[in-house]
Amino acid sequence: MLTLYLRDLKLGIRAGGGALIGILFFLAVVTTIPFAVGPDLNLLSRLGPAMLWIGALLASLLGLDRLFQADREDGSLDLLLLASERHMLPLSVLVKCLAHWTASVLPLVIAAPLLGILLNMEPIALGAATLTLLVGTPAITFIGATGAAVAVTLPRGGLLVSVLILPLAIPVLIFGVSASYASVTDPAPFLPPFLILCALTLVFAVVGPFSAAAALRAAQD
Repeated sequence: MLTLYLRDLKLGIRAGGGALIGILFFLAVVTTIPFAVGPDLNLLSRLGPAMLWIGALLASLLGLDRLFQADREDGSLDLLLLASERHMLPLSVLVKCLAHWTASVLPLVIAAPLLGILLNMEPIALGAATLTLLVGTPAITFIGATGAAVAVTLPRGGLLVSVLILPLAIPVLIFGVSASYASVTDPAPFLPPFLILCALTLVFAVVGPFSAAAALRAAQD
């Protein structure tokens, strides 16, 4: 599993600058929204957590269709399916998801505080938004694994993956933004939505790999 993780991590870093593209897209989303809402710094500060989360969610969808597509093209996916027993394939999918998150999504989390400064966010809100992104974005990757496995046999399944993932990612977005807002809003407690966000990530860490493994088996058949 460690070998598989390091292999996918190296491929994710080398393949076309996926992390850089995600950061540039994240930057484009965060810097474009202020032109629509106006130059009101107080308004931007209030909308900052939601902007960061929406930008990170959309940027996280980039490259998810390549989670299994590249392995299918070079034949390594067939070898992985043959080498993995039925109960071990979900574990392999989990490791591939972690490698993809580390290579493509973790840089977005690191860049979030810098982009939050552009939105005039308070330090507490910046810290809360970064923490919720760190905890919540893996759930998006685990959900995306299922969509990527469903579309693995399609030559251009990127749009289909996004359509499949977005409805399932809405709860993650809701509780991530709620926890970020609760950090700067006195009556609203931070811990309940944050714990629910953690629970969603843990649930999808189990459901996502198993459903993706089932979809890969069906695609192979």
